Formats: sequence, C-alpha cells, structure tokens
Amino acid sequence: MVQDQSNPPQDEHVEQQAQQQTGKRVQLRVDEHQMQTTYANAFRANGTAEEVMMDFGLNIPNPVQRDTPEIIFQVTNRVIMNYYSAKRLALTLTQVIRRHEEQFGELEMDVSKRRRSDS
Repeated sequence: MVQDQSNPPQDEHVEQQAQQQTGKRVQLRVDEHQMQTTYANAFRANGTAEEVMMDFGLNIPNPVQRDTPEIIFQVTNRVIMNYYSAKRLALTLTQVIRRHEEQFGELEMDVSKRRRSDS
C-alpha cells in the first residue's frame, strides 16, 4: 500500500531533510506493503564507530521461583542505522513525546510516583 494522502508533519520533516540534502524539492511516498508491527516494552542500544544498533523486545518476569526475582529481556527485533539516522530518530521522538505531554501531561518515569495509593 502506497500512502499518497496529505502528509502528516513528520513526513513533511523528512521531505525538508531530503530537500536540504539534495537541494531539490522531494515528494515522499510511503510504501507500507511489507511493514510488520511489533510491540516492545524494552530496548538496549550499542554502537560502533559507524553504526548504532538497537535491540527491541519484551521484559518478561521469569516464572521460576528464585531468591532474587529475575526478568528476562526477550529480544525480538534489531535495528541498525548510521549515526545521522539515529540522530534524526532521537529528534523526532523528542518532538513526538513533547506533543504528547503538551496534550496529556508529563510522563512520569519514576514508577513509584505513578502508583496510586488505595487509602
């Protein structure tokens, strides 16, 4: 499926980047034909001199009873990109999160502060 509708702001940002790199106006078409969707609640990142590697997956409590609770990080996907793409991703995620927090309020990272007491 090729997306040909009016571009959301994120696609406009990509078009602007392409124009800066090529010096020409570029139209962005998104082909979602082979897209797969995966849920992740955990990630880890590593890098080399040339690339950033990000593993995505699930934090799953280990059902085996032990003295110390254990969580298994089940890696399901790895994305490898150059540092330029990684920086664009970081900037885009910052913008998306900022818009979300403006609309719905700040996302509290401290889990203990998110919990409600039943008093």
